[in-house]
Amino acid sequence: MIGWLFLTAVAGVLGWLAVSYGLGRPPRHGLSWAAGATGALWAVTAVVLAIRFTRGMGVMTHMTDVNPWGIWVGFLQAGVALSGGGFVMAATVHIFHIKRFEPILRPVVLLAFLGYVFVALTLFIEVGRPYNLWHPLAMWQHHSIMFEVAWCVTLYLTVLAVEFSPAVLERLGYGRAVEALHRAAIPIVILGVILSTLHQSSMGTMFLIVPQKIHPLWSSTLLPVFFLVSSVAVGLCVTVVASFYAARIFGKTLDRWLLADLARAASMVLFLYAALRLVDVSARNAWGRFTDPGWLGGVFLLEVGGGALLPAFLLSRRAVRDRPRWTVAACLPVLAGVVLNRLTVSWLAMVPYTGPGYFPHWMEVSVSFALLTGVAVVFGVAVRTLPVYPAADSPSATILPVRG
Repeated sequence: MIGWLFLTAVAGVLGWLAVSYGLGRPPRHGLSWAAGATGALWAVTAVVLAIRFTRGMGVMTHMTDVNPWGIWVGFLQAGVALSGGGFVMAATVHIFHIKRFEPILRPVVLLAFLGYVFVALTLFIEVGRPYNLWHPLAMWQHHSIMFEVAWCVTLYLTVLAVEFSPAVLERLGYGRAVEALHRAAIPIVILGVILSTLHQSSMGTMFLIVPQKIHPLWSSTLLPVFFLVSSVAVGLCVTVVASFYAARIFGKTLDRWLLADLARAASMVLFLYAALRLVDVSARNAWGRFTDPGWLGGVFLLEVGGGALLPAFLLSRRAVRDRPRWTVAACLPVLAGVVLNRLTVSWLAMVPYTGPGYFPHWMEVSVSFALLTGVAVVFGVAVRTLPVYPAADSPSATILPVRG
């Protein structure tokens, strides 16, 4: 109970700060409050990790042989999806040559890189024997979908590091190296798009081996398509939210109409995603299981209705897109919907088969929460110290501050 109260207090402080900065009314000593809450979370999580690596996962998780994945696999899958903006924006700028989005490419690639680091660290903590993580890379098993996922994620993390390296090299003054990377940008981006497409869809393919264990509202042969399409939509929404808060917290200026265009694209992809989900359930005659059990029907409504259809409608309205604050408010349910989808496919939709024997330990949540705050802190430090956003006097610098 004390652990849950502690996490609730930390989440309350950080949520209050996020709302305050989003409304343009940052409290006095806001960064000090954030540092205090985050520092306390990291200190407690350090003790949790010490317990995990000295006494094993059985002491700090509620995982069992019946529920061996817990919430970490769901958060891991959500982290991959939320990082989808990296390959979407890289393809938009370098392959489709829509250069007006270039000012937001570096921060999006940085976010994607940090998102995959979050995934890698979660995997390192979650697997029973982390010192064997290198096995899939050396001991090839061509018949396992995890073989493809392991290779694609590893290679794509490397591609993201290369794509962001010009920001570091510019800071260090290695101009020739930056020019060489710019000349190689197209093949690097194409490789990144191919790898992302493969493993984003393969995350859904993983669950095709257990169709009898997943509730019919989610068990579909189209899971790879759903995972890929939803990663594109949520990647665009993450870009909008991150750009808005970067403007609010770090004083960066961005063209608000870029965010509006991203929101409109997200709306179209969300309509496509929701239509695919509804047609799929109808084609499989799965609506009869909607109230079996009723709470899973509620989860489906919350995920598809609240996390896809409603934001798609709101973002299709010009009155919403013209106001950055409203646009962000419409994008946030998409992030929550995709996280809920990944947690449902990997956990909640299996409850009718496994039984209600698992509820996460507060230490499991503490680890994921600490990693998430780590991503935010490293992103902020990088924005402060590296040329992540274009300089104010740069030709690619943006035009209007994000207000409203």
